[in-house]
Amino acid sequence: MSKKHPIISVTGSSGAGTSTVKDTFEQIFRREGVTAATIEGDAFHKYDRAAMKAELDKHYAKGDHTFSHFSYEANALEELEAVFKSYGETGTGKKRYYVHNDEEGAKLGAASGTFTDWEDIEPGTDLLFYEGLHGAVKNDQVDLPKYADLKIGVVPVVNLEWIQKIHRDKHQRGYTTEAVTDVILRRMHAYVHCIMPQFTETDINFQRVPIVDTSNPMIARWIPTADESLVVIRFRDPRGIDFPYLQSMIHDSFMSRANSIVVPGGKMELAMQLIFTPLVERLISESKRA
Repeated sequence: MSKKHPIISVTGSSGAGTSTVKDTFEQIFRREGVTAATIEGDAFHKYDRAAMKAELDKHYAKGDHTFSHFSYEANALEELEAVFKSYGETGTGKKRYYVHNDEEGAKLGAASGTFTDWEDIEPGTDLLFYEGLHGAVKNDQVDLPKYADLKIGVVPVVNLEWIQKIHRDKHQRGYTTEAVTDVILRRMHAYVHCIMPQFTETDINFQRVPIVDTSNPMIARWIPTADESLVVIRFRDPRGIDFPYLQSMIHDSFMSRANSIVVPGGKMELAMQLIFTPLVERLISESKRA
């Protein structure tokens, strides 16, 4: 960790709510006058779209049906660690973007399914903000948590995550339920071994829990709404967290454990604003003193 050049890392699978966290932080940065350098996890995939398909075919041919974007070996984690290390030491580093569609491609000047060229992180930023799948990986090759000053995990209970993926892939990408089911099964091994362990390394976890029946995600007709959910917020170290203040500000919130507060799903963004704002202020204050 670096007091002078702090790093915030948000980790969670797609659809978990990481976009909400990113939007919340952007609001805080704008309100507090913080200049953030942002990097995205999919920019550190090892393969572009065509190469990933070819790599999947190779693994299938060898009888390996567990390879996916969740897998360590599908991502350039050493390069991500190098960016974290470089930024923490000097406030600089390299970044690039993965182009998801033609609209992004027109803005970024690259074809859909490819990467942009590497470029220098803009000078003079106050902190580095990462959002993606692998921001808290700790294994035999890399140790990302030691470089990040604030690590946040965002994850729904697994049935809710499946419902979200099924609906997104069917309605936005045209996949069948069977095809999405195959992807879920292929990802499960890496989800258990590569994604889940990161949530023991995070400082704060947000977990959305539906309060409606999600027992069979494959037949769910709609995604449970925020009002049909609760959010469990767990602090790795609860010292210094003003839980009475949070409870007074968030109606119907309650403590479930000494380090956990539960809030209504519709209050998740408010909770993030109340929790993250003083943490960002502290990081920037310590950075300026350093």
